Amino acid sequence: MKFIARQPILSCRRDVFAYELLFRSGIGNSFGGADLEHASASMFVTSFMIGLQKLTGGQRAFVNCPRDFLLRDYISLFPRELVVVELLENIAPDAEVVAACRRLKEGGYLLALDDFVDTPDWAPLIEIADFIKVDFRLTNQDEQRALAARYRGKSIRMLAEKVETPEEFAEALGMGYSLFQGYFFCRPEMLQRRAIPASKLAYLDVLRAATAAELDIAALALKIKQEPSLTYKLLRYLNSAGFGLRAEIYSIPHALSLLGERELRKWIAVVAVGVMADGKPDELMTVPLVRGRFCELLAPAVGMAAHANDLFLLGLLSVMDAILDQPLAAILSELSVRDDIKAALLARSGLYSDMLELAIAHERADWAAVSGLAARLGVKEDQIPGIYLSAVDWASALRRGTPTPV
Repeated sequence: MKFIARQPILSCRRDVFAYELLFRSGIGNSFGGADLEHASASMFVTSFMIGLQKLTGGQRAFVNCPRDFLLRDYISLFPRELVVVELLENIAPDAEVVAACRRLKEGGYLLALDDFVDTPDWAPLIEIADFIKVDFRLTNQDEQRALAARYRGKSIRMLAEKVETPEEFAEALGMGYSLFQGYFFCRPEMLQRRAIPASKLAYLDVLRAATAAELDIAALALKIKQEPSLTYKLLRYLNSAGFGLRAEIYSIPHALSLLGERELRKWIAVVAVGVMADGKPDELMTVPLVRGRFCELLAPAVGMAAHANDLFLLGLLSVMDAILDQPLAAILSELSVRDDIKAALLARSGLYSDMLELAIAHERADWAAVSGLAARLGVKEDQIPGIYLSAVDWASALRRGTPTPV
């Protein structure tokens, strides 16, 4: 089984521009040094098996291309409109490499220089590069600013990678970077205490009712009736072909009873988080959906099938602070969630915490952490890639509006 992660690359407006695909060919292979060719081979095989469009939702994929793959022109097996050829910093930009890159460029492919270090040797590739990636963990602000000033006006898009905070995003934007990679969008922007808009408060109130230990269907139905947009979403969902009902549903209490408690709790959580994320980057809605579904699907493999719904909610709530720009502790104080969920989110403790950390480690391609957490949870590591891809596929279908029972 092949291990794969995708990391979003966002625009200035924080829309998804592309994903970088990161692979590991199997247990114990972290893709360092001599493993690079094997890793790239795995990437190509896996991408063909799964399909690039399924992995990236139709966005471009930045793919690492080592020297051997470059010279053998393997990258041309992919459609030029779907990939960006990413040249790692350890490739010597000799005459053969430059010639291969020029052929790709003439064929309509886009080129990116990764972990860029400004030396004269790279001048021939800078002339034809479309993107220059600057690692914000390995460079200082003076270097970051100088590189942006030198190259942004030469038909090159500057990409700041490993941007981890909203402050770093703002700084990179001010320097002239136009693309950004990192998890800054998953961090709250709490420069001042902001009130939650009334519409979002209504959905938070519905979410609070749906997460109560004892579900009160009548009270929940009343809250849903008071929020017309939620009523419409519920009826549309139940009447969709994906749900499979033969008769249309018009009564809210009847609709809720048809869903059943477990599916009802999950459906409301998905819809509520989606509404509360309005105005935020689209990827900020995708991340909790993937995390929640990943934890839910992983639950049976670690002997926690009975807790699958709680684990789904755990993933959804894991970035609620960034969605609402409020401290997570304050948000959780308004929700009747299990202590296990609160402990995992606030103290990073307990078995639930390990599940969440595994989801986060996988999305960040931290393969060493994935191995350690899998061992601690007692799950076979080769089960994880399939679960992750299923979670990505499910979240993508949900975001596209494809009828998918939750």
